[in-house]
Amino acid sequence: MSSIITNAMTVDVEDYFHVSAFDQVIDPKDWSNYQPTVDYNTRKLLDLFSRHNTKATFFILGWVAQAFPELIKEIADQGHEVASHGSNHRRATTQSPQELELDIATSIDILEQASGQKVTGYRAPSFSINKSNEWAFELLVKLGIKYSSSTYPIEHDLYGTPDWPRFKYWRDEGLWEIPIPTLRINNKNTGIGGGGYFRLYPYFLSKKRINKFLSTEKQPYSFYFHPWEIDPNQPRVKGASFTSNVRHYINLASMENKIERLLKDFQWSSMHSVYNIK
Repeated sequence: MSSIITNAMTVDVEDYFHVSAFDQVIDPKDWSNYQPTVDYNTRKLLDLFSRHNTKATFFILGWVAQAFPELIKEIADQGHEVASHGSNHRRATTQSPQELELDIATSIDILEQASGQKVTGYRAPSFSINKSNEWAFELLVKLGIKYSSSTYPIEHDLYGTPDWPRFKYWRDEGLWEIPIPTLRINNKNTGIGGGGYFRLYPYFLSKKRINKFLSTEKQPYSFYFHPWEIDPNQPRVKGASFTSNVRHYINLASMENKIERLLKDFQWSSMHSVYNIK
């Protein structure tokens, strides 16, 4: 093990046609026309985690839970934490308070029925809680959420709260916020939390950055990725921009091997366990 610190492994359970990168070319009302891959790919991850005795937190779309309730039951039965990723992958910044409350409440209900677990964690699609919609935290408390992992303190064209806290902190609204991990490089926050950054960089560099975070910050590290990221054979979406295509498809073929190395090199558990959420 590279560290005795136990870190949080998280999976944002959505399909390739749900992602924000394809918002401009895929209408949610057309999702039923696409061939789902999320059930197969998530079950591959469950097998991978089982081989490495790893427990994780699965932030799951209500849409996925409704389509594949047996998958959600299997996630829970294998001892993983079931948490909410909203219902339909609409960014929180695009919804009114009434719409967002319904979106989250619906997902919680579906997830709890499918899993038999109490849902107390939430991650906004595309880390879409920021200064423009801080009221979302009040909604989460109202809905029984005890922690959120919905902010990424970096500068990014799609999201980012660079001047917000970098580590787990208590919100005045009454819950914990656990931001996506960053490194301070040249007085600027750099994303190291997973996803596209992890696919883009060679594994040795990602490992080096994680170890630097652990040794410098003395904080648990949390990692996120998606089931579609281990699937180089997924259907190709037509009409997306060059940037969106690069972000989505780069280095898919090497991702599963990188995840396996990550599971071997570090110690992992769920968000609930790592961050001692009561």
